[in-house]
Amino acid sequence: MIQRSAWLPRALAFGVTTALVLAACGGTTPSTGAPPAASGGGTSSAGPGATTGAAGPQKGGTIFLLTNADNWVDVDPQRAYTGEDVAFFNGTIYRGLVSYIYSPDPIEGTKLTGDLATDTGTVSDGGKTWSFTLRDGITWETGDPLTCADVAYGISREYATDIMGGGPTYGIQFLDVPFNDDGTSKYPGPYKATPDQQALFDKAAVCDGNTITFHLNQARGDFNYSTLWGMFPVPNAKDHPGVDIGEGYGISSPPTASGPYKVESYTPGKGGQMVMVRNENWKQESDPIRTALPDKWVVQFGLDVNLMDTRLINPSGDDLTAIEYAGIQPTNLPTVFADADTPKPEFAGRAVSGFDPYTRYWWVDVNKLKNEKIRQAIGVALDREAVRTVLGGDFYGDYGDGAIKPNIGVDYADTGYYTDMFGKEIPKTGDPDLAKQLIAESGEPAPTITWNFADTPVGQQYFAVVQSSLAKAGITVKPGAIPPGDYYKVVFNPKNELTGEVGNTGWGPDWPNAYTVLSPLFTEVGGWDLSKVKDTAFQAEIKDAVETLDRDQQAAKWQAMNKEAVKKGWIIPTFFGKSQNLAGPKVGPIYRWPGAGSWPYGIMGVMP
Repeated sequence: MIQRSAWLPRALAFGVTTALVLAACGGTTPSTGAPPAASGGGTSSAGPGATTGAAGPQKGGTIFLLTNADNWVDVDPQRAYTGEDVAFFNGTIYRGLVSYIYSPDPIEGTKLTGDLATDTGTVSDGGKTWSFTLRDGITWETGDPLTCADVAYGISREYATDIMGGGPTYGIQFLDVPFNDDGTSKYPGPYKATPDQQALFDKAAVCDGNTITFHLNQARGDFNYSTLWGMFPVPNAKDHPGVDIGEGYGISSPPTASGPYKVESYTPGKGGQMVMVRNENWKQESDPIRTALPDKWVVQFGLDVNLMDTRLINPSGDDLTAIEYAGIQPTNLPTVFADADTPKPEFAGRAVSGFDPYTRYWWVDVNKLKNEKIRQAIGVALDREAVRTVLGGDFYGDYGDGAIKPNIGVDYADTGYYTDMFGKEIPKTGDPDLAKQLIAESGEPAPTITWNFADTPVGQQYFAVVQSSLAKAGITVKPGAIPPGDYYKVVFNPKNELTGEVGNTGWGPDWPNAYTVLSPLFTEVGGWDLSKVKDTAFQAEIKDAVETLDRDQQAAKWQAMNKEAVKKGWIIPTFFGKSQNLAGPKVGPIYRWPGAGSWPYGIMGVMP
């Protein structure tokens, strides 16, 4: 899953962390060998039933979400792919077939439980068929029943890639719907499909009363995990004409809520806000996941990042029940934390620090930078030590070597990018002489590139380091500053004049398998190929690894592909990230939810 902003001051300019902290898969943190920290000393809760005691959060009140972004990346259930955004929406207005369990424990918090479905799915046909039965009494905010047809319709929207571009595509990848020779689906989605084309989808996602059965194109023992991404229900067009407007659903018209809250108003921009109030047609007895404690959620957009820190470091009024959607700024970290993992006593219980799920890296547009040696030269010239200092030093994370992070478990192995891949160790300060050698071997002159980053104060400092360190190798770097809320809208649009050759971003696995990293980042069907790789041999390698049933053998294949991707310069690895976040003293429970790497939104409330 993608990180919300792209230069990532404390992980995100909007969402703090997303994706999966994968300790349940046997992962360890890069620096200590211990499981990733799930809590920064804050209050915790093992689930909905544990949050309403006398000392815990109570029913009522308002929680305020503070963010410097001017809007959400997307509210559409099929387009949202920023993990923290999905975690927030899934705790408030969305519901899916399954959910991670709310718990701070790194193992318990990555287990699945039924949400709309009565359980985590029934598998048959050797892993090629999955069935889910919906709970009784589930309704939309309108009071209309939420049906199997609505679940199927939501998933069918993924296939309308001209509208849903940038969202998760696991439905397209996994369901047994035929592909064209060019790799696109023969089903174009519900808006353009002929009856014959619609029948292709309807054979793969079959409704029988309250049960939906999925027929897959290959065996997948982890298909239920994929339903956490983009497979949310939407009121189907037949029973609810006019609700789904396609482009603009969730923005020009709020998404129809199935969770305990509904959108009362949404005004993007600086000074804007989204207000969510109780969904009076949500029923606690049909929802074993969420507690729906606050009366209201208010998201405040376009705030200055330093002002957010100041408000939460010294909270009063509404800020007593506020949480930040951006990480603490580097200059304020020593105020809140004794070290990179430990809050100071006065902030214990409301500050969280630890490894998040993300690998930070640069995407490299291989169509604009076609020469592999040039791409390699950019990577070895970078002064990573100076970058990390700007971003917060030890607080920011460890030095990374590829797209896959150690806390995913068995799929990680050091690629050797900074140790021996280029015949020598690359110092943390970069190696401009080796970069010059690679440029000479390329047969091309040193390049001039535009580097895209989110336009924040720390983002500008990051750019200055990049420009200075690459200049030592003769590489000219021009600024490609983009407003944080517009970053992905720009870099996904090759016609936008701001789009450069290289940009900063981050990615975390959607569940404990490197398929959810390598396929999204390096294949067109994966949906997030900012580097525009289009390598058919690599796609074949991914298919081969998916079909490898021996887990250790499969892991070895993922490790080799990760090494191949960085050696070819499809990305430039930078850091394995940590995040630090802060909340007001009157909101809880406070911990990093391992399942989504986020605040535990669905069970948070106001403290007495």
